Amino acid sequence: MMESGAHITRDIPESETEDETAVFENSSVVNRCTFFKASNAMTPKSEATAAPVLTSGTCLTDLFDCPVCTNSLCPPIYQCPNGHVLCSSCKLRVEDQCPTCRRELGSIRCLALEKVAEFLELPCRYQSEGCTMVLPYYQKIKHEKTCELRPYYCPYAGSECPTIGDIPTLVAHLRNDHKVDMHDGCSFNHRYVKSNPHEVENATWMLTVFNCFEQHFCLHFEAFVLGKEPVYMAFLRFMGEESEANNFRYTLEVGGNNRRMVWQGIPRSIRDSHRKVRDSYDGLIIYRDVALSFSGSTSKELKLRVTGRIWKEE
Repeated sequence: MMESGAHITRDIPESETEDETAVFENSSVVNRCTFFKASNAMTPKSEATAAPVLTSGTCLTDLFDCPVCTNSLCPPIYQCPNGHVLCSSCKLRVEDQCPTCRRELGSIRCLALEKVAEFLELPCRYQSEGCTMVLPYYQKIKHEKTCELRPYYCPYAGSECPTIGDIPTLVAHLRNDHKVDMHDGCSFNHRYVKSNPHEVENATWMLTVFNCFEQHFCLHFEAFVLGKEPVYMAFLRFMGEESEANNFRYTLEVGGNNRRMVWQGIPRSIRDSHRKVRDSYDGLIIYRDVALSFSGSTSKELKLRVTGRIWKEE
């Protein structure tokens, strides 16, 4: 019979000592992410309490990626009866069926994984882009939603373009794939012509990109229905962060037939979607009847000349 306080020891084969394992301190606290090396040997049933072995190159943090959307898991984390996990948003998308084993999900919470996440400190997922932040797991998720080094979405408004990337990548994408007009300079003079001004809903002109102050700006001009009234709207977006956009100002002017309308504002960052800017009416808005009076016509053809300039606040 073993005496009280005695410990069981066993010899560890040399092949086992070469494998890297996860380190658990104070039994329940995981404070380090390490990589596991695959083992070809099956673990005997008698050694079921041995450290888990994951596939080569697998990081502990990979366990916290939703297998459906690949985003980081955050509470509530759900699991199927077989232990496969996914986030709450994807649980609704997969119609309560596990995407891995097809079993019914139910409402089983993976409380153990939620608890382990509280003790992890991890680098921002945009570390390869230059972010140096290392944060507790749940703070990391919040940070990544606003990290200034996260990629930008394509600002083109004519379609739901899925392209993302940094600013140089998006500028090249707009030029080569969307064939947008590219201009150098901080002032512009554009003429917009529409043969049938009654067809205004979802009418979008070609996006124009300006290279100014070694930055890039997107000029949008389009038509839509505001309430029951057809309107035309022009606004400027900055290809960069809002904090940088606030350093600039711009004016838009439309006129003709002895009339003139001027708008002055701050360009919006492309972090704000085209629809968000449009629906906030943050730009020059021209009602159709006013637009027709500028063009000096009745209802047969719309001719608008929009001029403007961009400058930097000192």
